[in-house]
Amino acid sequence: MKLYITPTSGNAWKVRLLLSMLKQNYETVVLDTAKGEHKTPEFLKLNPRGQVPVLVDGKHVFWDSTACLVYLARKYGGEQWLPTDAESLAEVQQWLALSNNELHYGLQWARGVKIGIRSIGSYDEYATYGRNGLTVLEGRLKSNDWLACGRPTIADLACYCYTAVSPEGGLPHDDFPGVAAWVKRIEALPGWIKRV
Repeated sequence: MKLYITPTSGNAWKVRLLLSMLKQNYETVVLDTAKGEHKTPEFLKLNPRGQVPVLVDGKHVFWDSTACLVYLARKYGGEQWLPTDAESLAEVQQWLALSNNELHYGLQWARGVKIGIRSIGSYDEYATYGRNGLTVLEGRLKSNDWLACGRPTIADLACYCYTAVSPEGGLPHDDFPGVAAWVKRIEALPGWIKRV
């Protein structure tokens, strides 16, 4: 397998985490966005959106972190990371939706403004959206260890990456003790790895 990433991509980190937790070997290809490597014709053949991550497994190519997580979980993780019964699958899916909305457009973009990798949009708008996401997480995590199914799933990994670094975007976990404890639980899981 081959995984295309950039060093600052939380979406790529999600996929790296699952690969590590599943003990899968893969080759990492780090793209230099300053040189436009994510917009070359060769890369756009892999992902016409010109974004990372991209996962290549044999002749199969998947882009978007959610697609990569779903593929890896079903192919290499059995029922543990992505259950197949309707209720559990829907429970996981609702947290993937939060990850792709409030956490991405809130926490990730607020952090991007703060650390200088995003120069458009309103920090206040992103921060408000991100706080909403943290509030939703806290509502679940104040009385549950995990987001879905009573155990770690791809829902946790998908929501973790931008939540873990949200203090860098001016959104600390001080008012979200359930979130803070959950971040520590994820970081204690076998196979957890740091960002690149």
